[in-house]
Amino acid sequence: MIKISDAFEEGKAFIPFITCGDPSLETTEELCCAMAEAGADLIELGIPFSDPTAEGPVIQDSTFRTLAKGVTTDQVFDTVRRIRRRTHIPMVFMTYANVVFSYGVERFVSAAAAVGVQGLILPDVPYEEKDEFQPLCDRYGLDFISFIAPTSKDRTEMVAGQAKGFLYCISSLGVTGVRPEIHTDVAAMVDRCKRANPGLPCAVGFGISRPDQAAAMARVSDGVIVGSAIVSLCEKYGEDCVPHVAAYVREMKEALRGIE
Repeated sequence: MIKISDAFEEGKAFIPFITCGDPSLETTEELCCAMAEAGADLIELGIPFSDPTAEGPVIQDSTFRTLAKGVTTDQVFDTVRRIRRRTHIPMVFMTYANVVFSYGVERFVSAAAAVGVQGLILPDVPYEEKDEFQPLCDRYGLDFISFIAPTSKDRTEMVAGQAKGFLYCISSLGVTGVRPEIHTDVAAMVDRCKRANPGLPCAVGFGISRPDQAAAMARVSDGVIVGSAIVSLCEKYGEDCVPHVAAYVREMKEALRGIE
């Protein structure tokens, strides 16, 4: 059985994000297989939503492009079903609560599990409202992924203590997007999480785009999440993006090798 924990078993994990359907669902399938081959350890799959409040301009634009093409949640499920026939890499969905509510929470969670997804990330659902999703995720074997932000200090023990799969540690305040520098004390944030839940992996996202940034974040965490830099490649190269994304993933994963 594929588990999220598999992604963290052999060193620091590299976790790429892509928007499903950008530039096409066929390319999404090829991207996932190519990224797995290039060294990705877990893939975060964005299901498009019309109001992606946690995203910066790059991922917002990719979402709007995808919605303009008429990509549906059912089509995303079908794509993931095809991906799962070709690779055993752990995968998680990232979307927003309204997508799940409109589909039907139990129907969404059961379908996600059936197509071979291991977890669910809903950035607009605060810890206090997770009980609308957590029990069903538990029933169907999905990990409901929790966020820790630089402002979570007083809540870290509570959130981290009950988290599952991995903790998504946000490196910078604001929305997603490439940042020249990351000034948050990520080491202290991860340390607080580890003391609250010692066995749970912590992966850092938001703002990371370069190998040196990835290596720096990996030295103080269990993995690195990159979205905007990859989505930018998808926009730049369109249907020809697969080899460019694979080369980028390979470079970023190489930067994490050997880090303890």
